[in-house]
Amino acid sequence: MSLLQSQPWEVQLLMAAREAFDSQRLLESIQADSTMLDAAYKICDEITYDHSRTFHMASSLLPTEKRKAARALYAFCRITDDIIDDPVGTADERYERLMEWQSKVMAQCPPESDLVCLAWADSQIKFNIPRGYAQQLIDGCARDVNQTRYQTFEDLAEYSYGVASTVGLMAMHIVGFANRDAIPYAVRLGVALQLTNILRDVAEDYRNGRIYLAQDELAAYGLSEHDIERGIVTDNWRKFMAFQIERNRKLYDESIAGIVMLDSDGRFAIAAAAELYKAILDDIEAHDYDVFSRRAHIPTMGKLSRLPAIWWRSRN
Repeated sequence: MSLLQSQPWEVQLLMAAREAFDSQRLLESIQADSTMLDAAYKICDEITYDHSRTFHMASSLLPTEKRKAARALYAFCRITDDIIDDPVGTADERYERLMEWQSKVMAQCPPESDLVCLAWADSQIKFNIPRGYAQQLIDGCARDVNQTRYQTFEDLAEYSYGVASTVGLMAMHIVGFANRDAIPYAVRLGVALQLTNILRDVAEDYRNGRIYLAQDELAAYGLSEHDIERGIVTDNWRKFMAFQIERNRKLYDESIAGIVMLDSDGRFAIAAAAELYKAILDDIEAHDYDVFSRRAHIPTMGKLSRLPAIWWRSRN
């Protein structure tokens, strides 16, 4: 299989990914009894189910230990993100809470009182997950405290790496992979997933004071923040979204090709997560690029109906 050719916007991201790959791992076992660990993983399962039915469904396709670790990873990411998105308090107060969370989750011995920290630490040890990726994710989420606009796609890709590609790279260790050649595919898939989030959540993000669409690309299509505020689908908006979706799909197609580098018992789960998320783009198109008055989604039956074809493709 030929390897991905790096794009200019990816060069710095791949350097960061490879640096984190070689970072410290947690080596000591968790000092907690099995009952407490079971409770910790149960909390992570509940958080995953409550916040992302798509990820919960995709991770259910993994073997038991990998499934538990994937949901511990999700819970760690969910809490990190929720701290930043909490409308209560000032930006400085949210940042302070994030630093308090960082001190707990990055500790060599996580507090037994925090069950998510406990499950996540246990998962890191079992699957030898580099700690640098977790730190990069926290740093990426911290950008949301003060940065609300991104000038170029390169800027947006850097942000997407921090909040999404890092998740894929940690998941890669849980699933299992052949060698370091899998890194660029995980980086690109993370960017693809985050871009789908961005396109789906334009209206919600704007209400929260953020625009994740590249400012120079908006301008190139004759659009401004005023158009997002108005929330009206115009010809310019359609052309802009068509361009965004075409690029997003290309990123998915290129990254999904790397699934063969993953361990066979995890390929279906990752392929399902990627392709079910990619299907959100179809829903955006089907509703005339209207991401202002509705939130694009794929119903449960729509997800289930796609799984057999995804399973077949993941085997080849």
